[in-house]
Amino acid sequence: MNGFRRGVRLGIDVGRARVGVARCDPDGMLAVPVETVQRNDQSIDRILTIAGEYDLLEFVVGLPVNMQGADTASTTDAREFAVALQQRSGAPVRMVDERLSTVTAHAALRSSGRSQKKSRSIVDQVAAVVLLQQAIDTEKSTGNPAGATIPVDEEPA
Repeated sequence: MNGFRRGVRLGIDVGRARVGVARCDPDGMLAVPVETVQRNDQSIDRILTIAGEYDLLEFVVGLPVNMQGADTASTTDAREFAVALQQRSGAPVRMVDERLSTVTAHAALRSSGRSQKKSRSIVDQVAAVVLLQQAIDTEKSTGNPAGATIPVDEEPA
């Protein structure tokens, strides 16, 4: 674990209807699903309550760019959510490329025998696990954290 920063991270998969939340242990051995939070005015409050249960190092928020790496409406939405989360929590927020995390989550659920309809309530959690595990694996293999942090003074768009 050359250069791996020890500490619990919460993975956040921001969607328009739901927000998937995952966490890892302090040593980054495994990312696990935590909860699917309904996307509304209380979403950040709920995530902060979850974060309060851990000695949190940082939030890892998925950045949903398109396959060419360009921004979309979802990218803007995720960035605004991440900025609001950082401002409310005071904790570091790292944005990581999450291309194909939801596709990977759906595929994993299908291979475990769950239909897309039956998976709707947990697919966001699984997508959060995928993006968090990818961020952990990147940091462990390169010694550098994945993605980029949000500057503390950034204003929501």
